[in-house]
Amino acid sequence: MEFANLLCERRDSVLVVTLNRPQKLNSLSLGLLKDLKSCAEWIQRERGLRAVLLTGAGRGFCAGADLTDPESFPGAGQSMGQFMAARLREYYNPAALMWSNLPVPLVVGLNGVSAGAGASLALTGDITIAAKSASLTFVFAPKLGLVPDMGGTYFLARRIGEARARAYALTGQTIGAEEAARIGLIAECADDDAFAGRVAEVAQQLASGPREAFLGVRALMASATTSSLAAAREAEAAAQARLGDSPDFVEGVTAFREKRAPRFGAR
Repeated sequence: MEFANLLCERRDSVLVVTLNRPQKLNSLSLGLLKDLKSCAEWIQRERGLRAVLLTGAGRGFCAGADLTDPESFPGAGQSMGQFMAARLREYYNPAALMWSNLPVPLVVGLNGVSAGAGASLALTGDITIAAKSASLTFVFAPKLGLVPDMGGTYFLARRIGEARARAYALTGQTIGAEEAARIGLIAECADDDAFAGRVAEVAQQLASGPREAFLGVRALMASATTSSLAAAREAEAAAQARLGDSPDFVEGVTAFREKRAPRFGAR
Protein backbone atom coordinates (compact mmCIF):
# COMPACT_ATOMS: atom_id res chain seq x y z
CA MET A 1 0.00 0.00 0.00
CA GLU A 2 1.67 3.20 -1.22
CA PHE A 3 0.46 6.79 -1.37
CA ALA A 4 2.14 9.92 -2.69
CA ASN A 5 1.47 11.94 0.46
CA LEU A 6 1.32 9.27 3.19
CA LEU A 7 3.75 6.81 4.68
CA CYS A 8 2.22 3.55 5.91
CA GLU A 9 4.03 1.06 8.11
CA ARG A 10 2.54 -2.14 9.47
CA ARG A 11 3.73 -3.02 12.98
CA ASP A 12 2.10 -6.36 13.70
CA SER A 13 -1.60 -5.50 14.07
CA VAL A 14 -1.02 -1.72 14.24
CA LEU A 15 -0.90 0.44 11.11
CA VAL A 16 1.16 3.63 11.47
CA VAL A 17 0.06 6.28 8.96
CA THR A 18 2.24 9.39 8.64
CA LEU A 19 1.18 12.57 6.84
CA ASN A 20 4.17 13.08 4.57
CA ARG A 21 4.39 16.63 3.26
CA PRO A 22 6.90 17.94 5.82
CA GLN A 23 8.07 20.80 3.60
CA LYS A 24 4.50 22.15 3.79
CA LEU A 25 3.90 21.22 7.45
CA ASN A 26 1.68 18.43 6.09
CA SER A 27 -0.92 20.93 4.96
CA LEU A 28 -4.00 19.51 3.26
CA SER A 29 -3.57 19.58 -0.49
CA LEU A 30 -6.17 17.95 -2.69
CA GLY A 31 -3.74 15.08 -3.20
CA LEU A 32 -3.33 14.49 0.53
CA LEU A 33 -7.09 14.56 1.08
CA LYS A 34 -7.58 11.96 -1.65
CA ASP A 35 -4.84 9.82 -0.11
CA LEU A 36 -6.45 10.03 3.33
CA LYS A 37 -9.77 8.87 1.90
CA SER A 38 -8.16 6.04 -0.09
CA CYS A 39 -6.14 4.93 2.93
CA ALA A 40 -9.26 4.83 5.11
CA GLU A 41 -11.01 2.76 2.45
CA TRP A 42 -8.07 0.34 2.43
CA ILE A 43 -8.20 0.06 6.23
CA GLN A 44 -11.90 -0.81 5.97
CA ARG A 45 -11.00 -3.82 3.81
CA GLU A 46 -7.77 -4.94 5.47
CA ARG A 47 -8.03 -7.97 7.72
CA GLY A 48 -5.82 -8.37 10.76
CA LEU A 49 -5.52 -4.70 11.69
CA ARG A 50 -6.56 -3.92 15.26
CA ALA A 51 -5.48 -0.28 15.69
CA VAL A 52 -4.25 2.69 13.64
CA LEU A 53 -1.82 5.43 14.65
CA LEU A 54 -1.99 8.69 12.66
CA THR A 55 0.85 11.20 12.99
CA GLY A 56 2.86 13.69 10.92
CA ALA A 57 6.34 13.87 9.43
CA GLY A 58 8.73 16.65 10.40
CA ARG A 59 7.93 19.44 12.82
CA GLY A 60 4.23 19.74 12.07
CA PHE A 61 1.20 17.50 12.33
CA CYS A 62 -0.97 19.42 9.85
CA ALA A 63 -1.08 23.15 9.14
CA GLY A 64 -4.57 23.05 7.67
CA ALA A 65 -5.55 23.71 4.07
CA ASP A 66 -2.68 24.23 1.66
CA LEU A 67 -3.36 27.76 0.41
CA THR A 68 -0.43 27.50 -2.02
CA ASP A 69 -2.07 24.59 -3.86
CA PRO A 70 -3.50 25.85 -7.18
CA GLU A 71 -6.32 23.35 -6.79
CA SER A 72 -7.42 25.14 -3.59
CA PHE A 73 -8.92 28.00 -5.61
CA PRO A 74 -11.76 28.16 -8.13
CA GLY A 75 -11.45 28.91 -11.78
CA ALA A 76 -12.37 32.22 -13.37
CA GLY A 77 -15.95 33.22 -12.77
CA GLN A 78 -16.54 30.71 -9.97
CA SER A 79 -17.79 31.74 -6.53
CA MET A 80 -15.07 31.20 -3.91
CA GLY A 81 -17.66 30.48 -1.23
CA GLN A 82 -19.49 27.86 -3.27
CA PHE A 83 -16.17 26.33 -4.33
CA MET A 84 -15.04 26.04 -0.70
CA ALA A 85 -18.34 24.50 0.39
CA ALA A 86 -18.15 21.97 -2.44
CA ARG A 87 -14.57 21.05 -1.49
CA LEU A 88 -15.60 20.49 2.11
CA ARG A 89 -18.51 18.31 1.10
CA GLU A 90 -16.63 16.34 -1.54
CA TYR A 91 -13.18 15.89 0.01
CA TYR A 92 -12.60 17.27 3.53
CA ASN A 93 -15.71 15.99 5.28
CA PRO A 94 -15.82 12.51 3.72
CA ALA A 95 -12.15 11.93 4.59
CA ALA A 96 -12.64 13.16 8.16
CA LEU A 97 -15.80 11.09 8.59
CA MET A 98 -14.06 7.93 7.44
CA TRP A 99 -11.16 8.49 9.83
CA SER A 100 -13.59 9.11 12.69
CA ASN A 101 -15.34 5.81 11.94
CA LEU A 102 -12.52 3.39 11.23
CA PRO A 103 -13.35 -0.23 12.08
CA VAL A 104 -10.50 -0.22 14.62
CA PRO A 105 -9.46 2.25 17.35
CA LEU A 106 -7.57 5.34 16.13
CA VAL A 107 -4.76 7.00 18.07
CA VAL A 108 -3.61 10.42 16.86
CA GLY A 109 -0.02 11.30 17.70
CA LEU A 110 0.11 15.09 17.60
CA ASN A 111 3.81 15.59 16.92
CA GLY A 112 3.85 19.32 16.18
CA VAL A 113 1.82 22.32 15.11
CA SER A 114 -1.75 21.76 13.97
CA ALA A 115 -3.86 24.60 12.67
CA GLY A 116 -7.25 25.13 11.08
CA ALA A 117 -8.55 21.94 9.50
CA GLY A 118 -5.35 20.26 10.72
CA ALA A 119 -6.42 20.92 14.31
CA SER A 120 -9.82 19.43 13.52
CA LEU A 121 -8.11 16.37 12.03
CA ALA A 122 -5.99 16.03 15.17
CA LEU A 123 -9.16 15.63 17.24
CA THR A 124 -10.72 12.84 15.16
CA GLY A 125 -8.91 10.10 17.07
CA ASP A 126 -10.38 7.95 19.80
CA ILE A 127 -7.31 9.01 21.78
CA THR A 128 -5.19 12.05 20.90
CA ILE A 129 -1.77 12.33 22.52
CA ALA A 130 0.46 15.35 21.92
CA ALA A 131 4.15 15.98 22.29
CA LYS A 132 4.80 18.77 24.79
CA SER A 133 6.06 21.06 22.01
CA ALA A 134 2.94 20.52 19.87
CA SER A 135 0.01 22.92 19.67
CA LEU A 136 -3.44 23.46 18.21
CA THR A 137 -4.77 26.67 16.69
CA PHE A 138 -8.22 27.40 15.27
CA VAL A 139 -7.31 30.42 13.16
CA PHE A 140 -10.28 30.51 10.79
CA ALA A 141 -12.24 33.48 12.14
CA PRO A 142 -9.60 36.00 13.32
CA LYS A 143 -7.12 35.45 10.48
CA LEU A 144 -9.18 34.31 7.50
CA GLY A 145 -12.70 35.56 8.16
CA LEU A 146 -14.09 32.02 8.14
CA VAL A 147 -15.50 29.60 10.70
CA PRO A 148 -13.81 26.40 11.93
CA ASP A 149 -14.61 23.48 9.68
CA MET A 150 -13.96 19.75 9.25
CA GLY A 151 -15.69 19.30 12.65
CA GLY A 152 -13.76 21.97 14.54
CA THR A 153 -16.81 23.62 16.15
CA TYR A 154 -18.17 20.19 17.15
CA PHE A 155 -14.96 19.04 18.84
CA LEU A 156 -14.31 22.34 20.62
CA ALA A 157 -17.81 22.79 22.03
CA ARG A 158 -18.23 19.16 23.10
CA ARG A 159 -14.85 18.76 24.75
CA ILE A 160 -14.16 22.04 26.54
CA GLY A 161 -17.52 23.79 26.85
CA GLU A 162 -19.04 26.66 24.92
CA ALA A 163 -17.33 29.53 26.77
CA ARG A 164 -13.79 28.31 26.13
CA ALA A 165 -14.70 27.03 22.67
CA ARG A 166 -15.93 30.44 21.60
CA ALA A 167 -12.87 32.16 23.02
CA TYR A 168 -10.42 29.92 21.15
CA ALA A 169 -12.43 30.11 17.91
CA LEU A 170 -12.84 33.90 18.07
CA THR A 171 -9.27 34.77 19.05
CA GLY A 172 -7.29 32.04 17.31
CA GLN A 173 -5.21 31.73 20.45
CA THR A 174 -2.65 28.94 20.28
CA ILE A 175 -3.44 26.07 22.64
CA GLY A 176 -0.25 24.44 23.88
CA ALA A 177 -0.19 20.68 24.39
CA GLU A 178 -0.08 20.89 28.19
CA GLU A 179 -3.03 23.29 28.24
CA ALA A 180 -4.95 21.14 25.74
CA ALA A 181 -4.56 18.11 28.00
CA ARG A 182 -5.42 20.09 31.13
CA ILE A 183 -8.73 21.36 29.75
CA GLY A 184 -9.67 18.02 28.19
CA LEU A 185 -9.28 18.91 24.52
CA ILE A 186 -6.87 16.00 24.09
CA ALA A 187 -6.23 12.94 26.23
CA GLU A 188 -2.59 13.32 27.15
CA CYS A 189 0.63 15.32 26.77
CA ALA A 190 3.98 13.53 26.69
CA ASP A 191 7.53 14.84 26.92
CA ASP A 192 9.02 15.23 23.47
CA ASP A 193 11.68 12.56 24.02
CA ALA A 194 9.06 10.08 25.27
CA PHE A 195 6.33 10.96 22.75
CA ALA A 196 7.04 8.39 20.02
CA GLY A 197 7.28 5.56 22.51
CA ARG A 198 4.13 6.63 24.32
CA VAL A 199 1.88 6.82 21.26
CA ALA A 200 3.20 3.47 20.03
CA GLU A 201 2.51 1.97 23.46
CA VAL A 202 -1.09 3.22 23.52
CA ALA A 203 -1.74 2.04 19.97
CA GLN A 204 -0.42 -1.40 20.84
CA GLN A 205 -2.50 -1.47 24.02
CA LEU A 206 -5.66 -0.81 22.00
CA ALA A 207 -4.63 -3.36 19.37
CA SER A 208 -4.42 -5.98 22.12
CA GLY A 209 -7.88 -5.17 23.47
CA PRO A 210 -11.47 -6.15 22.66
CA ARG A 211 -12.08 -4.26 19.41
CA GLU A 212 -15.88 -4.52 19.33
CA ALA A 213 -16.15 -3.22 22.88
CA PHE A 214 -13.88 -0.29 21.99
CA LEU A 215 -16.07 0.55 18.99
CA GLY A 216 -19.10 0.30 21.27
CA VAL A 217 -17.53 2.83 23.64
CA ARG A 218 -16.90 5.16 20.69
CA ALA A 219 -20.51 4.99 19.55
CA LEU A 220 -21.99 5.48 23.01
CA MET A 221 -19.69 8.41 23.82
CA ALA A 222 -20.57 10.09 20.52
CA SER A 223 -24.28 10.11 21.38
CA ALA A 224 -23.99 10.65 25.13
CA THR A 225 -24.17 14.46 25.19
CA THR A 226 -27.27 14.62 23.02
CA SER A 227 -29.28 11.79 24.58
CA SER A 228 -31.21 11.62 27.82
CA LEU A 229 -29.95 9.58 30.75
CA ALA A 230 -32.69 7.03 30.12
CA ALA A 231 -31.75 6.79 26.43
CA ALA A 232 -28.07 6.39 27.32
CA ARG A 233 -28.88 3.56 29.73
CA GLU A 234 -30.99 1.81 27.07
CA ALA A 235 -28.19 2.19 24.49
CA GLU A 236 -25.76 0.65 26.98
CA ALA A 237 -28.14 -2.26 27.56
CA ALA A 238 -28.44 -2.84 23.82
CA ALA A 239 -24.66 -2.83 23.49
CA GLN A 240 -24.29 -5.31 26.35
CA ALA A 241 -26.87 -7.58 24.70
CA ARG A 242 -24.61 -7.78 21.66
CA LEU A 243 -21.23 -7.86 23.41
CA GLY A 244 -22.32 -10.30 26.12
CA ASP A 245 -22.49 -13.03 23.46
CA SER A 246 -19.12 -12.17 21.95
CA PRO A 247 -15.94 -14.29 22.07
CA ASP A 248 -14.14 -11.34 23.68
CA PHE A 249 -16.46 -11.41 26.68
CA VAL A 250 -15.98 -15.16 27.05
CA GLU A 251 -12.22 -14.65 26.94
CA GLY A 252 -12.39 -11.78 29.44
CA VAL A 253 -14.39 -13.80 31.97
CA THR A 254 -12.21 -16.87 31.46
CA ALA A 255 -9.03 -14.84 31.96
CA PHE A 256 -10.48 -13.25 35.11
CA ARG A 257 -11.29 -16.65 36.57
CA GLU A 258 -7.88 -18.03 35.62
CA LYS A 259 -6.16 -14.94 37.05
CA ARG A 260 -4.29 -14.12 33.85
CA ALA A 261 -4.28 -11.34 31.27
CA PRO A 262 -6.94 -11.73 28.56
CA ARG A 263 -5.82 -12.60 25.04
CA PHE A 264 -8.30 -10.74 22.89
CA GLY A 265 -8.13 -11.38 19.16
CA ALA A 266 -5.81 -14.36 19.59
CA ARG A 267 -8.34 -16.86 18.30
